[in-house]
Amino acid sequence: MSTDVFNGQTPQLIQEGLTTGLLHALVAMDMPGPGSVFLSQNWKFTAPVFIGDTITLEAEILSVHESKPVTQLKIKGTRESEETVLEGEAWCYRFSG
Repeated sequence: MSTDVFNGQTPQLIQEGLTTGLLHALVAMDMPGPGSVFLSQNWKFTAPVFIGDTITLEAEILSVHESKPVTQLKIKGTRESEETVLEGEAWCYRFSG
């Protein structure tokens, strides 16, 4: 844990599930499209996230399967200081509706 002090207290860590929960919302609603779900996820947390941090999560389409609604995404998360806090890739399946 960081030894920095914020308002006289040691900063509190955010659980990884809160950070990755934003990615679940991104995939389910926007990218690669509404109704998408994760088939697999492979990411690592490269730095801690603390209460009060502003995190930006990005997803880039790396590939789209020719005959199936399957997409490979590159995932990256950074804090406001541009430090990477999460990186990896995910495969998504888009249900047609």
